[in-house]
Amino acid sequence: MEQPMIDQDFVNKDFTLESIETKDYEACTFTNCNFREANLGGILFIDCEFTDCDLSNVRISKTGFQNCVFTGCKMMGLPFYSCEPFGFSIAVKNCNLNHSSFFAMRLAATSFFNSALQHVDFARAILTASDFEKCDLLATNFEATNLEKADFRSAKNYTLDPENNKIKGAKFSTPEVGGLLEKYKIKID
Repeated sequence: MEQPMIDQDFVNKDFTLESIETKDYEACTFTNCNFREANLGGILFIDCEFTDCDLSNVRISKTGFQNCVFTGCKMMGLPFYSCEPFGFSIAVKNCNLNHSSFFAMRLAATSFFNSALQHVDFARAILTASDFEKCDLLATNFEATNLEKADFRSAKNYTLDPENNKIKGAKFSTPEVGGLLEKYKIKID
């Protein structure tokens, strides 16, 4: 097996022109890198940081993200459900994850901060104690999702059915809490 990349900094790399090496990356930073539509399948990222990167439409089948932080990244259309589930742990800040899917994933205590999560699929996911601080959740799908103790107090545009999701101990605030009643098609003043 090839030696892993450890504690390396990748700056302004365009992985659409030169393929990323298929190996493990540990404690590496990726800054202003372009991964758009690249194949990251089978690569393991441990304790890595991605800052201002474009990861839109990357192929992530069996990709491992363990304790990885994404800041200011464009991550549109990612099928996270195809990632390696063992040890999957991410934190997201100021990112665009529109049209991505976390279907049936374990995401307990995940931090999503000030990010666009429009048209994202969280159906059947476990999001206990996760935080959606200042996130835009327009048309995001929560169906049979465990949202116990999740924090939606500063999130906006969410719609979820309390009868079809576990929300015990979840935190909401007005006026956005009306999104819990959307299915009833009532008007709240």
